[in-house]
Amino acid sequence: MANESNQDRREFLKASGLLTGGAILGSLPFTAKASGHPGYHFSVNDTIKVALIGCGGRGTGAAQQALSTKQNVQIVAMADAFRDRLDESYQNISNFLTAKNIKSPDGSPKLNVPEDHKFVGFDAYKQAMALADVVILATPPGFRPSHFEEAVRQSKQIFMEKPVATDAPGVRRVLAAAEEAKKKKLNVVVGLQRHYQPSYREMIKRIHDGAIGDIIGGQVYWVSGGVWHKPRKPNQSEMDYQMRNWYYFNWLCGDHINEQHIHNIDVANWVKKGYPVSCQGTGGRQVRNGKDDGEIFDHHIIDFTYADGSTINSQCRHYEGTYSRVDELFLGTKGKIEGMEKKTSSLVGYNGQPIYTYTAKTDISPYQIEHDELFDAIAKGQYKFADAEHGAKSTMTAIMGRMASYSGKTVKWEEALNSQIDLFPTTLAWDAMPKSLPDKDGYYQIAVPGKTIAV
Repeated sequence: MANESNQDRREFLKASGLLTGGAILGSLPFTAKASGHPGYHFSVNDTIKVALIGCGGRGTGAAQQALSTKQNVQIVAMADAFRDRLDESYQNISNFLTAKNIKSPDGSPKLNVPEDHKFVGFDAYKQAMALADVVILATPPGFRPSHFEEAVRQSKQIFMEKPVATDAPGVRRVLAAAEEAKKKKLNVVVGLQRHYQPSYREMIKRIHDGAIGDIIGGQVYWVSGGVWHKPRKPNQSEMDYQMRNWYYFNWLCGDHINEQHIHNIDVANWVKKGYPVSCQGTGGRQVRNGKDDGEIFDHHIIDFTYADGSTINSQCRHYEGTYSRVDELFLGTKGKIEGMEKKTSSLVGYNGQPIYTYTAKTDISPYQIEHDELFDAIAKGQYKFADAEHGAKSTMTAIMGRMASYSGKTVKWEEALNSQIDLFPTTLAWDAMPKSLPDKDGYYQIAVPGKTIAV
């Protein structure tokens, strides 16, 4: 897929509906040096400077993938709220380059971040971005709207992780910045990597070509055992604690239906070539309900209804020691498909006969493919990727699902998108207080369906 032709890519994007509203495929009508346009290069030996914003596990992984492309990519700046996370990421990237024997064509260091290019704090991202052609945005999702806005303002090429916001005001900011990115012809790739996974591309192209008829229903799943905790330390500020445990607070994460299950919800939107008009569902805290579990639910079950009346059921939960499933099933008028995550997947008729079977021809990770294609486009001076709008709307779909499970109400798309509930703290400082605080016993307030106002 890293070597696929422009025409193949053009046909995929047309089929997938990723690009809308004037996104352009092809070369820019100018050279980087002649135009002064930032971030475009025309030689594999031309250095592409990258700033890593957010130095956790996913940011470190994204940096490693960027450095593993064929282009002469250098990490030249790093930014994080925490110095220890930055230092750990720097060491892990360095170890990775050594282990893989990855070097620049001209012998210069791939990890070229002197001490004065390491920035720490809530505003560190602005300084790091100013030093780069490309930015990797991988902080907790609550910061994504402001970081994306700044990257667009500075005219950077952008890779940003999913989800792209945690509330409706944040989604609206990303949508507005996405329009500016299109005007500036800035490549934007969002880390919904199934859009770059060969099995999903191949199978969904056939679904869109009508191989199993009209999609009339389906199920999408992310049911697993959950994630990490960081124990509270003596005299630790509330802001520091929540930042360290960002997964359990909605202003930072948006709940696991948003941070994790968005992958499967996004596939449903891709298959349906649109976004739900409404949803309803349920959720709560069955097994994960301690002081260290923050304010998020441990399960959500949502029915998303699309404009044609079809419904996709969504399930996500975090229960240790239970059945796990991470995939999607879709039913058409002529047949069904499931297992696109697998090396071999099939479109099957209701008579049991296979309509089409796909077997992966490469073991290249889709995480790598998304960087391969992005940096190839940048090196060639091409504007090919405008993922931000779609990423924002799939994020909004997940947030709408959270609104439905928290409130117990049917939620419509327009009212969800126009919600004025802003989860972000009024002030960002280590001694400032987030909006969600523990009670005298150390427990956070949890949404109660039927009582909580979530829209």
